[in-house]
Amino acid sequence: MKILKNSKALSPVVASIILIAVTVAVSIAVAAWMGALSFNFMGTEQMTFTNSVMTNTTATFTVRNPGSSDLSIQEVRVDGNVYSTNMTTPYPLPKGALVTILVTKTWIPGVQYEFTVITAKGNTFGPLVKTAP
Repeated sequence: MKILKNSKALSPVVASIILIAVTVAVSIAVAAWMGALSFNFMGTEQMTFTNSVMTNTTATFTVRNPGSSDLSIQEVRVDGNVYSTNMTTPYPLPKGALVTILVTKTWIPGVQYEFTVITAKGNTFGPLVKTAP
């Protein structure tokens, strides 16, 4: 059997170099994409309730941001319903900062209420469960 030589074909060395170059280019693109994807998860939102007082007409509670990134408070919910507070929303809360939230409503004595805080990124913190006096 006779092997025909075709002068138009690539040599195996050139084909190997092209294959390695394409592989390296694709791996660099994937690494850049994964780096950009994981960059968004580096800062974490965290919020803790540090103090709370409830009277017949107001609920006051203090929240702290111990996380590694700033956050914005979008809304405050009581038993799943959005309530207005003493803050304009979105309310910025830098990392390490405290804010006191005041919710005004006539509370039913002896009833438990669940307070939750929603951030601008959609994270929910709480519930803080308090019984009305």
